[in-house]
Order: sequence, then structure tokens, then C-alpha cells
Amino acid sequence: MSAPSAETPRTARGRIPTLVLLTCAAIGVAGGVVLWAVTGLSTLLFAVVPFASVALAGMWLLPATIALRLLQRPGVGLLVGLISGIVVLPYIGTNLWWAFFAELPFLLVLYRYWGTWLHFAGALIIGVVYPLFAAEYFNLWTMPLPAMIGFFALTIASCLAGTAIGIVIADALRRAGVARLARRQPR
Repeated sequence: MSAPSAETPRTARGRIPTLVLLTCAAIGVAGGVVLWAVTGLSTLLFAVVPFASVALAGMWLLPATIALRLLQRPGVGLLVGLISGIVVLPYIGTNLWWAFFAELPFLLVLYRYWGTWLHFAGALIIGVVYPLFAAEYFNLWTMPLPAMIGFFALTIASCLAGTAIGIVIADALRRAGVARLARRQPR
């Protein structure tokens, strides 16, 4: 059996191409820097108006959404979540958690369909799940019903907005040729 030629795509052997890894690293580092700023702003908001800090929750979806939209490959959302989590070190678990929900709809269709609505489905799911997990932290169950509904609505709107921003950025990167480089297959 002969050794694979230089023309053989690395993905044929189950490996991720270097350009995909580098693209994920760039998105992850940039996303981590953005999340540092968002975390600082959210912390300030929480100190003044805790309820308002969830308006920024959707930004945690941004790095994974960009990667999934741009590269359309299984696992890139989680990989970018891990990389951006390393950049904002105390939040590795948080980044992976948010990235999981960005990736979940694509996993459910076994990565065979990459429609825009799947990005928004993931945002909607996390927009509902996050308040349930953060309810104790925000004393959600002690709020009057209209405030609870507002909390859920604000979180969902934030997640949908963060996803929309990620889609716009990924589409701009695709138009600039980034996806073409990362998806290039040798002939």
C-alpha cells in the first residue's frame, strides 16, 4: 500500500484540515476578546440593574454561530467555544455550554442541513433554557409574573440578536473569501 499523496485531503483520514483549525482559532480568539468586554459590561450592569445584564447573554453565542455559519462543519462551534473559553479562562465551561446550544440543532439533523433557521432554533432553545438555569442567581421565581415574562423575553431577544449578528459576520467573512480558503479541497 502506497503512502497517501500530497493531493489526498486530510479529511479523508478523519482529520480536520489545518485551515479549518486556524480559522476556528482566529474566530475563537476574537470571540474571547469580545466576550471579555461583554463580561465586564454585563458585570457592571448586574451591579446596577441585574435584570438588564441578560440583554448581553446572546453575545455568548456569537463565536460558535460565526464558526458554524462560515465553515458548516460538525464540531466547529464547540471547538471555537473551547478556544474562546481558553481566552476568557475562567469561563471555559460557560463558553462550551453556550456553544453546545448553538451546535445542537445541527447535531439533531446529523449535520446534513445548514439552514439559517437552525441557528435561530438553537438561539431560541438557549433563550428559554438559560433563564431556567439562572433562575436562582437572578431570584427569578420571586419576581412578579410580568417581570419573569420580561426576563424570558429579554433573554430570548438577546440570544436571537447575538445569533443574527453572528450570521451577518459569518456571511461577510464568506463574501471576503474566508470560507473558500478553509473549505478548499486539494484536487
